[in-house]
Amino acid sequence: MVPGMSRAVVELSHPISDGMLTCAGLPGPRVTRELSREQPSLIDMTYDIARVDMVGNTGTYIDAPFHFHADGADIAELPLERLLNVAIVVIRAMGTRAVGPDVLGDPARLWGKAVLVHTGWSARWGSPAYRSPDHPYLVREVADALVAANVALVGIDSLDIDDTSLPTRPCHHALLGAGIPIIEQMTNLDAVPDIGARLVALPAPVRGMGSFPLRAVAWTDHGGAGS
Repeated sequence: MVPGMSRAVVELSHPISDGMLTCAGLPGPRVTRELSREQPSLIDMTYDIARVDMVGNTGTYIDAPFHFHADGADIAELPLERLLNVAIVVIRAMGTRAVGPDVLGDPARLWGKAVLVHTGWSARWGSPAYRSPDHPYLVREVADALVAANVALVGIDSLDIDDTSLPTRPCHHALLGAGIPIIEQMTNLDAVPDIGARLVALPAPVRGMGSFPLRAVAWTDHGGAGS
């Protein structure tokens, strides 16, 4: 970091814990001990090795094109330039269930950006209400506009980017079909400025999976020469 500068860092991922609620109809994760500190060891120390059994759509997770398209990139094949040090634009859509294209503003400002949609739904995290089919979502026209704007990725702090009360997933098909990753079930977007922050959103590079949890972080640098 440049001398004299400070950095504000915001956690955008929910922690994963044993038995937590996840997507409706999917099992919660199980975190168990493979080796515990109480077990005898062949070396002169104690240590812990844990095991996690979970579906890819757990906690805050990213969808790769392979999630909906058999010939699309899987989690391990996601281009790092879409995930690392990407400029953020936050779209404010609180109090709106069906988020329409009017919230996007000038599409030119979204080009190459990580577009994160702040609905406020993450306040329900950990309760049955979080998984309600009444959660906020994007209409298909928003996905089409984001594809046309060549955004790097799209994220949302709601349960899903699509309306899960319907059998279709038009935003998933459109965005993933264009190679644009989707991050769902984010948090703390209220603490990220509309513009000026940057994103790192990295899952473990697991082959053969279309969705996987990730650690997403936003940061903003302040001060320094020329500020």
